[in-house]
Amino acid sequence: MSCLKNIYTCFPGGKHKVLTMSYDDGRTEDRRLVEIFNKYGIKGTFHLNSGLVRDDRVKMDEWASLYKGHEVSCHTVLHPTIARSPIEQVALQVLEDRRKLEQAVGYPVRGMSYPNGSYTKEIVELLPMLGIEYCRVVGNTDDFGMPEDYLTWKATCHHNHNLMDNGKRFLELHKTQYLYMMYVWGHSFEFPINNNWEMMEEFCHMMGGKEDIWYASNIEIVDYMKAAKNLKFTIDGDLVYNPNAINVWISVDGRIHEIPGGESIKIQ
Repeated sequence: MSCLKNIYTCFPGGKHKVLTMSYDDGRTEDRRLVEIFNKYGIKGTFHLNSGLVRDDRVKMDEWASLYKGHEVSCHTVLHPTIARSPIEQVALQVLEDRRKLEQAVGYPVRGMSYPNGSYTKEIVELLPMLGIEYCRVVGNTDDFGMPEDYLTWKATCHHNHNLMDNGKRFLELHKTQYLYMMYVWGHSFEFPINNNWEMMEEFCHMMGGKEDIWYASNIEIVDYMKAAKNLKFTIDGDLVYNPNAINVWISVDGRIHEIPGGESIKIQ
């Protein structure tokens, strides 16, 4: 007779919470925002428009150094309202943006946020064929659940929407049988307009350095969850094989196990 186990996916290190930040347009205020993130160990994803070269935008030759340790992601070349555009033009807006971003940062760009929050069902279905594995929509869930569809990924909150309250609630989540994610989005140019840089500094100070939180970019979450889903278990749950290149963590009856990439381990 088999003995069933409670086997749960964990985040790296056996953690059950993840914090990720997402900022659009590549404005020069990103420099100060990245400095704050780096100070407190926060990870962010920055969605850039390769065709909008203006004085208020971070220059292409600075992208690799400024966003090092974070993620550069697609936001289309010219930031059109793509739901109104011919689908062929949408494809070019995405592919040409990817090309320029990849040339600048030196790695495959696989994520995106919808410019002006604009998309259609047809565009969502197109994106995987363009190499896009996730895309953020506009709006707030005020929730900490994992997304059902990474191509219509809605954040917990904009930084001007219940940021500190949501952060405090997130810190108080201790039920390890769940996976929790806090996802904050916005535009760095909004901070000087609203005179609230101090709020972001306070939030990052409050959230940084927590032992039960994984700090990740958008694509790191997508990659890790795909890897976790790809684990191979025996029927009896006494052995697991990790065919991925990255390590994955699981909880078995409350005990944390790390499964190295390419290896099998016995589950006690």
